[in-house]
Amino acid sequence: MSTKDYVEKDYYKVLGVPKDATAAEIKKTYRKLAREFHPDANKGDAKAEERFKDISEAYDVLSDEKRRKEYDEARSLFGNGGFRPGGAGGNYNFDFGDLFSGSGGGGGGGGIGDVFGGLFNRGGRQAQPRRGADVETEVTLSFTEAVDGATVPLRMTSQAPCRACAGTGAKTGTTPRVCPTCVGAGTVSRGQGAFALSDPCRDCKGRGMIVDDPCTVCHGSGRASSARTMQVRIPAGVQDGQRIRLKGKGAQGERGGQPGDLYVSVHVDAHPVFGRKADNLTVTVPVTFPEAALGGTIEVPTLNGPAVKLKLPAGSANGLTLRARGKGATRKDGTRGDLLVTVEVVVPKHVTGDALNALEQYREATASDDPRAALFQAAEGA
Repeated sequence: MSTKDYVEKDYYKVLGVPKDATAAEIKKTYRKLAREFHPDANKGDAKAEERFKDISEAYDVLSDEKRRKEYDEARSLFGNGGFRPGGAGGNYNFDFGDLFSGSGGGGGGGGIGDVFGGLFNRGGRQAQPRRGADVETEVTLSFTEAVDGATVPLRMTSQAPCRACAGTGAKTGTTPRVCPTCVGAGTVSRGQGAFALSDPCRDCKGRGMIVDDPCTVCHGSGRASSARTMQVRIPAGVQDGQRIRLKGKGAQGERGGQPGDLYVSVHVDAHPVFGRKADNLTVTVPVTFPEAALGGTIEVPTLNGPAVKLKLPAGSANGLTLRARGKGATRKDGTRGDLLVTVEVVVPKHVTGDALNALEQYREATASDDPRAALFQAAEGA
């Protein structure tokens, strides 16, 4: 990356974040924009592809604490018509050696020269290894797979060295030649007062090589879309909407650089019987009125396991929650949450025969017990 990029490009504006944005805010915004403008989601859209490159370039600088500091320093000194040695103002009466030797004259470093040294001596940066891009993908799991974990195939498309030309950009049987403008450096220097600024070579676009007979697959870029399928293990206990990071499983790096990371967004299908609250599973179990009134033992289904028996206390109200310990979702430490059982008292729609007679007798026997008496007393006293 050239000094000109540092000075003239507003990476904060590219991402749409304020200059005091936190690292988390920058990362969140980048991921949102990357999904929106990713080439895979905008096939054939050159503007979206260019926007994606700008977004990636901005994030590459602002996500690195050291490089962001250098960028901010350069922008404050040179941006918006700021400090310009050797400009229209003409002569400056100070020693540039003092400027670069560090503050206090102690020679201990740490002065402004350290910053400029990092900015203006980047001629070899184009040849340095470059980390591969992060890749975003999605997977949909069944409820049971999410609880127990699963290994699923994921097909991904990302940028990688072109296989047809092995990343050279040249057609098979030909080789690139050294760029005569930059002599293979990939950058050219231009004067800016007392400084020499390095910019990517326009003739070779910073690659240091000229391709006379471009590869028919990548059209001379040396990069091409690569589709691959990999088996990914989704850990047990994953929840709907959770995002999993798989380090080093993203796009391949350039010039021996490390690969990026793979981020998997998980979607979980609903279950017809069970629900979930954090590490606990939930289920609603119907009980009869006699069971709720008199109490007893009820049988409750579990997910992928034998049914369990729970004691239902006498006088159980509708909505009571019982707990079957260790029958929930798997936690990170290997233990399991609980199964929360909600009691639902079932009221029969039609009552006939002996059941009707029994209920009539029950109503007469409990006529003096008015469940709404306390309600009216509270209303009158309010």
